[in-house]
Amino acid sequence: MPEDPDPATQLYRHRTETVSEERGSGPPVVFAHGTLMDWTMFEPQLAALSDDYRTIAYNLRARTDRFQGPYDLDDLVEDCRVLMDAKDVDSCVLAGMSMGGFMALRFALKYPDMLEGIVLIDSMATPHDEAEQEQYGDMVETAKAEGDVPDPMAEAVSHMLFGQTAIEERTDLVEHWKDRWLTYPGEAVHDEVNSWLHRPGVEDRLDEVDVPVLITHGAEDVSIEPERAEPMVDQLPDARMELIPEAGHSSNTENPEAANAAIREFLEDVY
Repeated sequence: MPEDPDPATQLYRHRTETVSEERGSGPPVVFAHGTLMDWTMFEPQLAALSDDYRTIAYNLRARTDRFQGPYDLDDLVEDCRVLMDAKDVDSCVLAGMSMGGFMALRFALKYPDMLEGIVLIDSMATPHDEAEQEQYGDMVETAKAEGDVPDPMAEAVSHMLFGQTAIEERTDLVEHWKDRWLTYPGEAVHDEVNSWLHRPGVEDRLDEVDVPVLITHGAEDVSIEPERAEPMVDQLPDARMELIPEAGHSSNTENPEAANAAIREFLEDVY
């Protein structure tokens, strides 16, 4: 394994328990969240799966006191690798939502022997287009300039990260996350988004991912539409895709029953 010169990466070795939540025993499943989220977005999965699996969810850099960048997805790969090492996890199923999925694909390419499988939740292998890069870039520049996440940004983001069903019927869930976002340092959000915003795609390397992959995607996702994930089914050597109904970009927390059923079936096949 390479050295860990970055103090932000060392955090995951020496303060493991402060940045992660672990429940259960058995074959390990590690969960990596998306932008603006934290490990608690996987509470429904930890609750449902920890009877049969060792479930580990952790906070990526932006939700820690080492949020300052610049850093990129390769740095997040190293953070995940060190966390697994610190927890004596030799190999796992790695589940990543959105940004966590961007990282998971790169983890598979760099450390293939450390994975038994991958769950990609509302993620994709291709990069964001120029219009999206400009839109997201402008939003996080505003947050950085203001010092925190402003109310209009939190409102706009809620319509990106949640589907219409959740916005109309799960107002408690949406308001819970909006309240959390308003407490974030603007610089943390800025650097988090810029860790992946201008990334190159890895779609031309998906044939190298030699583990089973489950792609779950909210049918109402407007941030990464399901059609942008569908090509991975054919590009990956062993992949399946499950649409999660009545859910948007945060599908695993918007419709946890459907997401858990798909993930459990996948884990039973892998393990």
